[in-house]
Amino acid sequence: MNKDLFTIIEQKRSSLSKGHKLIANYILSHYDKAAFMTAQKLGQTVGVSESTVVRFASELGFSGYPEFQKALGELMRNKLTAVQRIEVTSDVMSGDDVLEQVLSLDIERIRKTLEETSKADFERAVDTIAAADTIYIIGTRSAASIASFLSYYLGLMFPRVKLVVSATTSELFERIMRIDEKDAMIGISFPRYSKQTVKAMKYAKDNGANVIAVTDSASSPIARYADSILLARSDMASFADSLVAPLSLMNALIVAVSKKDSARVYETFERLEAVWDEYDVYEKNEEI
Repeated sequence: MNKDLFTIIEQKRSSLSKGHKLIANYILSHYDKAAFMTAQKLGQTVGVSESTVVRFASELGFSGYPEFQKALGELMRNKLTAVQRIEVTSDVMSGDDVLEQVLSLDIERIRKTLEETSKADFERAVDTIAAADTIYIIGTRSAASIASFLSYYLGLMFPRVKLVVSATTSELFERIMRIDEKDAMIGISFPRYSKQTVKAMKYAKDNGANVIAVTDSASSPIARYADSILLARSDMASFADSLVAPLSLMNALIVAVSKKDSARVYETFERLEAVWDEYDVYEKNEEI
């Protein structure tokens, strides 16, 4: 489904039965809590049976409650404010062992990223990066750290890598104005999605560049402009975003690109090691 869950509910609302309207009203008002409820729990909360909840999901066009709940989760990630995120996390994470819970969730996010990322899109992204004249990379807010990480390592391998950092929309377009069909644009964005990244991706696409989206869903606003979509799970961890899975995906991309032209990469790092040694870049541990 390309429409978000709120839009689907509003379009169907007038034709829903009394029980289904109760469910719809609760979701519209309390989607942050409903996202973590089983069909049975949601039914108990609004005063209907579990089977009514399942039929409600089917009435909206979903194959079953799991698919409906997934759409509800995507809606929640896109719309929650920072304050709501903190409240939801407090409800979901029970007990005091936050360390184990957060790390276990990150392990699960990496597993799901491996399952959901298209290998064909991944290989196409690798080929795109290796063939590009100039590689532009953009990621704002929390995604800026991933963009910087990717830019650093691709910059060691390729002579023309540009990390697009901008404070205003005018500065954004000044930095990408020369992008064309010989270039690649890598846009990184997760909920809540950056308007600047969306604008940059659209501009790159309109100018014929090869566009790679690193995001959480095929329905992400940056995905519509992408030739290759790399999906990574980036669910919230309180007000902070979990970037473990996206960073792991970028590690895989860097390694795959380096293997594409391993001879040149080897030569480049041989030169770098000589420079680092000559100019005493790294601390030497004489005890080792």
